[in-house]
Amino acid sequence: MLNRRILRIKAFKVIYAYAIREDMTPDEALSYLDKSCEAVRDLYVFMMGMVSPLSREEGLRIEAAKGKFSATDEELSASDKFSSNALAKYLDEDIDFTKQFSARKFSWDNYDIFLRELLDSVRGKEYYSRYMAEPSRSLTQDCRLFSKIYETELDENPRLQGILEDMNIYWVDDLAYALSWCCRSFDDISKGKGWALPELYMSDVTRRRKPSADVESDSDFVHKLTVRALSAYKRVFDRVVASVPNWDKDRLFAADMAILALGVAERENFPQIPMEVTLNEWVEISKFYCSPKSRQFVNGLLDKLVKGKDLKEAASIPLPSEDTPAQDNKETQTD
Repeated sequence: MLNRRILRIKAFKVIYAYAIREDMTPDEALSYLDKSCEAVRDLYVFMMGMVSPLSREEGLRIEAAKGKFSATDEELSASDKFSSNALAKYLDEDIDFTKQFSARKFSWDNYDIFLRELLDSVRGKEYYSRYMAEPSRSLTQDCRLFSKIYETELDENPRLQGILEDMNIYWVDDLAYALSWCCRSFDDISKGKGWALPELYMSDVTRRRKPSADVESDSDFVHKLTVRALSAYKRVFDRVVASVPNWDKDRLFAADMAILALGVAERENFPQIPMEVTLNEWVEISKFYCSPKSRQFVNGLLDKLVKGKDLKEAASIPLPSEDTPAQDNKETQTD
């Protein structure tokens, strides 16, 4: 489930926390990392579980409209195509899915306001009108509709963001990636492949598909990267401080130093990964977590550190201003 880009971001968050505290042990770092990784799959299960509650909300709305004293002909003849969709029925009857959802003690019962607002938004969309206007019914249609809902209605939804932040501190920034996996599951279900809890790491997915393939463990990669970045942090920090003598070390942002330490650790401990890949990955991540004014500074230093060059030229790299925020607090989501 988790690809290398997401794993690098998870490692970054651990090293960023270390850069702020500096008293995190390797065991604490790995515990934080494992919880953060597993949380993505938990979020995926929680969001998959929204299909039935949203469908039931539509059913309640139809019944309430029909029960009005002055119900219109349109309300009395309202279609139950969405409220009785086959995808909700499929997930409700899937033993493996309901077991995974229940085991995590998840429930959408307390989020009726969010569901009503979401339903209002969905009902006002053209894709929903086209779906309801189609007289035929099929699981494939229903899966496509929910894929559209998940792709367009949820990622930037402020009420949903608030719900997720209250439920799990590890879910910050992971929603878009979890939603992409929900849409993959909808596609699999529509093709008759059924539902299955995704393996946590993409290397495990590859091994399942190709048992004979020689695949490097993503779990080993991210654990080793995190531990080695922790041990390299002070060395990299001191080297950077020495290279810019006029730069107060207290002004070196934690996010910037975390990127530098991780880039160096990856290059030193994973020589099989092409240098250009290592550089490109950490430069891309820096675009989301380093401030705009510090980005050029970080990227210039990272290039020299990863390539093992002298940092004397670092003095010529533009330095970020003092009032620059430490991070943009966004995350890239790639498959």
